Amino acid sequence: MFYGNPQFYGVRAMAANIGQSQGNYTAEQFQQDFPQFFTPGSEENPSVCLVPATMLEEIINMANACVQPDKWLESWRYAVGLYVAHYATLYLRTYAESSPTAAQAAASGALVGVVKSATLGDSSVSYDTTAVTKGTEDWGDLNSTTYGQMLANRAKLVGLGGSYAI
Repeated sequence: MFYGNPQFYGVRAMAANIGQSQGNYTAEQFQQDFPQFFTPGSEENPSVCLVPATMLEEIINMANACVQPDKWLESWRYAVGLYVAHYATLYLRTYAESSPTAAQAAASGALVGVVKSATLGDSSVSYDTTAVTKGTEDWGDLNSTTYGQMLANRAKLVGLGGSYAI
């Protein structure tokens, strides 16, 4: 079959309706759109992102490559912001308990469903998220944050034009 031949990759990409554009989302736009990932700032002390600058830049680069403006049109900035917020939340979950501000930022994107069980002694709550994740169970890590779920649901509305599978 011709699918394994490199000379046909362009044909496959065109048939899959893959866009050729790349975004130009920036850390400044992310700060405007999702201020919860930044410390409050003042004239003396500007706000600082809770995610290290190198990691935030890497996440933004991935978002600009993966969320294509010519597919998302007017929803592009919102979608790419959700992408960055999703992966920033996953990154912040790697922080230790001794990092309360980062943990609070990560908790803001935690997936919460209906309370399944609760314990009073030593405070324990577990959630049933099956109703929340039902429509996107095959979407990988996008189900692990509220931002990812919002992106996945918006992607279903956009139609995922441009999915490319080898």
